[in-house]
Amino acid sequence: MLVPLPVREIMRTPVKTIGPDAPVIEAAKRLRDEDIGSLVVEADGTCVGIITESDIVAVTAAEGDTRALSVGDVMAEALVTIGPDADIETAVDRLRTNNIKKLPVVEDGSLVGIVTTTDLSDYIPHLSRTGGPDAEPSQRKRFTRPDTLYEDEDWTFESYGTADGIDVGDHVRFSKTITEADVEAFAEASGDTNRLHLDAEFAEGTRFGRRIVHGTLVSGLISAALARLPGLTIYLSQELSYQGPVDIDEEVTAHCEVVERIREDRFRLTTAVDDAEGNCVVEGDAVVISDPIPDTT
Repeated sequence: MLVPLPVREIMRTPVKTIGPDAPVIEAAKRLRDEDIGSLVVEADGTCVGIITESDIVAVTAAEGDTRALSVGDVMAEALVTIGPDADIETAVDRLRTNNIKKLPVVEDGSLVGIVTTTDLSDYIPHLSRTGGPDAEPSQRKRFTRPDTLYEDEDWTFESYGTADGIDVGDHVRFSKTITEADVEAFAEASGDTNRLHLDAEFAEGTRFGRRIVHGTLVSGLISAALARLPGLTIYLSQELSYQGPVDIDEEVTAHCEVVERIREDRFRLTTAVDDAEGNCVVEGDAVVISDPIPDTT
């Protein structure tokens, strides 16, 4: 049985604080010199707000005499807090719900600590990679499965088969949004730096009128889908026909179905990728080997 871990066991103390009348420049210097991401704002022993690095950046980018501003002028006043006896799952939910990264811990009206997404990621591993499809891969929420090294919360898939391997009739679907970061990373990794995919001004003069995703990157989702069939799936061949373009930041879905057993461990599959509107943009068929998952225990 797992015992819920309370916030008080992971919170940081003492908490760095500052008064609302302090100049913003003082807060900026403290964040820099003390290598911290936030200061809780206290007035007469009561938490009244929080000022973070992002607040400082916003002030710096604003027009006018920003040096004359006080902490109270720019701090976040809608302070979200948590009690020290709350469990860390509650802290996670509160951070997500309010789209914040730092949570002051208050007990009987007094500030006793602070907990951040970084602190929580040590205890809830999938928090160590946070963000949406535009985040860097190292910042996204990920989790593991027996047959893949990791999964990303922004990917979705459905796999139908038995735990012992695949058979005729089994099928799988895998969806993800192909972001600009994906396109740029693929260009760098593959060497395919065709300006159609990377240069918006150039792409406007082509038959497509805009940048599009590499066709090979789109068809790569078929491989991603096959990786989520039961067992260890190994490509022997893949035939493809490209039917249409995919826009950057568009969600696409690969789907594959086992249609023939060629030998005991070899199968033929139909393969396709659809765009966000359900139009087929890649189709073909593949031959794979399906091996059991090696025992790594």
